[in-house]
Amino acid sequence: MRDELLVQAKRIVIKIGSSLLASRAEGLRPEQIERLADEIAMLRAQEREVLIVSSGAIISGIRKLGLKDYPKNLPVKQAAAAVGQSRLIRAYEKAFERLAIQVAQILLTHHDLTDRRRFLNARHTLSALIGFGIIPIINENDTVAVDEIRVGDNDTLASEVAHLSDADLLVILSDVDGLYTEDPRKNPSAILIPLVPEVTPDIERLAGVSSTFEGTGGMTTKLRAAKKVAEYGIPTLIINGERAGLLPAALAGQPGGSLFLAKERRLNSRKHWIAFTLRSRGQVYLDQGAVEALSARGKSLLASGILRVTGLFEAGDPVSCLTPEGKEFAKGLVNFSSDSLHQMKGLKTAVIQAQFGPQEYEEVIHRDNLVIL
Repeated sequence: MRDELLVQAKRIVIKIGSSLLASRAEGLRPEQIERLADEIAMLRAQEREVLIVSSGAIISGIRKLGLKDYPKNLPVKQAAAAVGQSRLIRAYEKAFERLAIQVAQILLTHHDLTDRRRFLNARHTLSALIGFGIIPIINENDTVAVDEIRVGDNDTLASEVAHLSDADLLVILSDVDGLYTEDPRKNPSAILIPLVPEVTPDIERLAGVSSTFEGTGGMTTKLRAAKKVAEYGIPTLIINGERAGLLPAALAGQPGGSLFLAKERRLNSRKHWIAFTLRSRGQVYLDQGAVEALSARGKSLLASGILRVTGLFEAGDPVSCLTPEGKEFAKGLVNFSSDSLHQMKGLKTAVIQAQFGPQEYEEVIHRDNLVIL
């Protein structure tokens, strides 16, 4: 199964970590970028389509600005990104030009992904670039992103791009070989796990944290990305990008890295967008009857099943549905504002119409806009 998935994947999103491309001491590592370009060219020769999500801009800028430490101040971080991004894309252009391959720079923020029209526009742009045989080089737009519109880390961004582009496979190149039974830096006897059927809580507990200057995510964000794209039917390969030749070898079916399988039940694009791209603006606590109606019987959410409303949101915003104990089990696009739901919660539809007049919707969240998590 593993070999078949990797060999047959046609459209591949490859996330390249900062530590592979740049370091505090050296700045950009052009020889690494050239080597990775050579390996990606090998995949292209097999008629595979490749999109790259690349870290490294801030680290490259830090070196250029002469900073000693990773900047904590947002304007300085954004200045480093502005300086480093141009150097990074120039290095990619040089590396691929010698192979007669064109690249294009795409900079995204979370807002580009949460707005449905902009999401679809980005999808069409990526599709057009791929159609022209151009490799998109994608990064977060760190120079303008603030907390409200930040994706946060490039493992998460890569998972969003895999969904955005309808990829067959997400590959995360890191400075580790994959997921181990224990932290191999602490226990040399730790065993690499070549195949992970599902990202369970036990698997998540195996993840450590990044201890490098260059890295911002560690294994935790990689597992989160794998879990997210699995819901859309995309497997994820986490592999050591420092080892020359390992990427094309693994995609040819040879051993290497950890492959995380996709779910058999695949969410459609819009529901995946609701579940994993949009950020909840509020919460509705539901009684047990409503929880069962939504999760077991595929019903829409009515106001009569709502116990409590928290947060501030407007009609059309994403909200989380919680059990009476406060556990999130669903997420959806709400048809009423939080102010309206404070007045309507617990009331049956007929009572709402009698007290507040005819409403545009009977459902608080229609089942077509609801995702069970």
